[in-house]
Amino acid sequence: MKKALLYCLLLSPAMASAQQNLVKYVRPIIGTQKMGHTYPGATVPFGAVQLSPDTDTLSYELNGKYNGDIYKYCAGYKYEDKTIVGFSHTHFSGTGHSDLGDFLIMPTQGKLQLNPGTASDPKSGFRSAFSHANEVSEAGYYKVKLDDDNITAEMTATNRVGIHQYTFPKSDQSHIILDLMSGIYNYDDKTVWTYVRVVNDTLITGYRQTNGWARTRTVYFAMSFSKPFREYGQKNFEKTQVYRGFWRKFDQTKNHPEIAGKRIRMYFDFATEAQEKIQVKFAISPVSQDNALENMRAEAQGWDFNKFKSQAQADWNKELNKIKVEASEDDKINFYTALYHSFINPTNYSDVNGEYKGLDQGIHKADGFTNYTTFSLWDTYRALHPFFNIIQPKRNNDIVKSMMAHYEQNSLKMLPIWSHYANENWCMSGYHSVSVLADAIIKGVYDGDAQKALDACIVTANHRNYEGIGDYIDMGYIPAERSGTSVSNTLEYAYDDWCISQMAKKLGRNDVYDTFMKRAASWKNVFDPSIGFMRPKMADGSFKKEFDALSTHGQGFIEGNTWNYSFFVPQDPKAMIAAMGGAKKVTSRLDSLFSMHLPDEFFAETEDITREGIIGGYVHGNEPAHHVAYLYNWVGQPWKTQEKIRMILKMQYKSTPDGLGGNDDCGQMSAWYMFSSLGFYPVAPGSDEYSLGSPAVKNAVLALENGKTFTVEALNQSDKNVYVTKVLLNGKPLTDWKIKHSDITNGGKLSFYMSAKAKK
Repeated sequence: MKKALLYCLLLSPAMASAQQNLVKYVRPIIGTQKMGHTYPGATVPFGAVQLSPDTDTLSYELNGKYNGDIYKYCAGYKYEDKTIVGFSHTHFSGTGHSDLGDFLIMPTQGKLQLNPGTASDPKSGFRSAFSHANEVSEAGYYKVKLDDDNITAEMTATNRVGIHQYTFPKSDQSHIILDLMSGIYNYDDKTVWTYVRVVNDTLITGYRQTNGWARTRTVYFAMSFSKPFREYGQKNFEKTQVYRGFWRKFDQTKNHPEIAGKRIRMYFDFATEAQEKIQVKFAISPVSQDNALENMRAEAQGWDFNKFKSQAQADWNKELNKIKVEASEDDKINFYTALYHSFINPTNYSDVNGEYKGLDQGIHKADGFTNYTTFSLWDTYRALHPFFNIIQPKRNNDIVKSMMAHYEQNSLKMLPIWSHYANENWCMSGYHSVSVLADAIIKGVYDGDAQKALDACIVTANHRNYEGIGDYIDMGYIPAERSGTSVSNTLEYAYDDWCISQMAKKLGRNDVYDTFMKRAASWKNVFDPSIGFMRPKMADGSFKKEFDALSTHGQGFIEGNTWNYSFFVPQDPKAMIAAMGGAKKVTSRLDSLFSMHLPDEFFAETEDITREGIIGGYVHGNEPAHHVAYLYNWVGQPWKTQEKIRMILKMQYKSTPDGLGGNDDCGQMSAWYMFSSLGFYPVAPGSDEYSLGSPAVKNAVLALENGKTFTVEALNQSDKNVYVTKVLLNGKPLTDWKIKHSDITNGGKLSFYMSAKAKK
């Protein structure tokens, strides 16, 4: 007995050490330069708070028009910048449009300044110069030296609370500024109203309402200081109004406990000793100031900054350990940073008591699930949500339930298109939430009412007055005269309709299956066999005469030209290949896509694509062709899939600040990387099959939520050995280039035998 006890005691540390320190491989700074649009700040997995530096204050509007430079600041931070304006609490990761940037905080010392100054003259305002040499960006932690004020800023987070720690120099003029005007994609009238209540000398609460991408968005907050402030004040930057009310009886600029207005910046004054640390806890809520305070008290008791940091990084480490890979150090950095980026969105959108604000602007309580927001579905249906169905099925189940709640609260009765913060903003095309629902139902992830989910998909797909759906139903395509994205919309609707048909088939709704399988073939209506490309079709049934196959703009497509979109028939590659003239012609077309030269003029006007995001004419930096490299499997040349996948992995993903070839798009680019690094990919979500490629890892162990493990091994793996000579599933040879979802969830081993020579 004593020996057994001793054995257990000795074994326990070994078992505890089974969890690897994978946080060290995460580089949040990847993608912050050029077009990645990621942010370097602190968040926890799927956290409601994203506490990160903002590096400029450009306006969305310039001389009454769109300011193109604002696009560079979708995440608030641009690696190329030399100054930091402050640290705000809400950010999107990798998007191509933006919002948020709520509640910017900036520590300063010396003469109080309540304007941000300019990048060329930071000392003219409260912004500060900084150097990347004095910057640390880790999963759950960010640190930077603010050079102009000699202040070290550190931050970490819980789910709903941003935690700041500022190390000040000795000064009797130390300040912490709260900017309630600042925002991302900001303009003068974006802030509808702000309210602040100074509860005591360490606690303030309030809210901010904005009208931006989300047109009706209110975020409540509670802000607590570790040290009482000596005094405080505010400046209102609004234009003088004719009606001023009777609040003018008070001097509201200094030590006034209740502040309201549209354009307010506040300050809190302290006297500090050398190296004195002042902490700030900032909790947010979609519901109320009381809930924000409750969130803070539940998640962030005390003032032990290192404890909060350690917990945030432990939370990340737990999630990262769901996949353990053996690979080169550089590939590990890319892999775990991709895993990190994939686990940022969607974001938690409920308080600790389960309450959240719905699309009806009413207060709801999530019953039996966690409510989520930030649904960038045109991007994430392709790989991110299928990835969740393997690694995060319980969470994706909650995400689908959140989408169903969205549908029920939506006055238009549609599932989400692109939504955040209790708002639908209708960005991008398709109704791709049906893909997410279908994939979850077909793979057995969704435990809600599947029939009700199917009904929601049907209603969404039959919303005739939304973006050409009526024409699509009546004519089988969207006429070019009536939509600038007529072809891509038709193709995406056809895929989504196939997803509905597959859901209906699984649920025994044969009438629905027949209807939507017919609609799923609508892609044929915009395929021009005379040129072998998808092409805009006019209302009279003729194809548009003026057509440029290399251009995106004005050609009927969104974020891609016909060279990329003509392959967008993921639901039926065999029929697509037959329509294009057979395997030989399609092989030649695929070869040309990856080897051709796309002149700069054809993407010069596209904000989110530069030369780095393009291989030949294949645009990896945008998503419509993310499945295309896998299509060689359907034309009998899988070695070309293997070759192209490994090329894309090397060319489009690097462990540098500019290491992403395009917007990460809420994790879609990163999910593509992880799937492809593991050797398989969901060409058509809504199917239970994955197409095989060429794994870039030597070994990977996926810890599944059902307690089983799925192992991928690549024997003789190297940068040169990109070709696969054979594949074994649990020791048995695979005769085709695919595996099923159950092959993964049942646990087992997928073995790739690698070679430098293609097996033709």
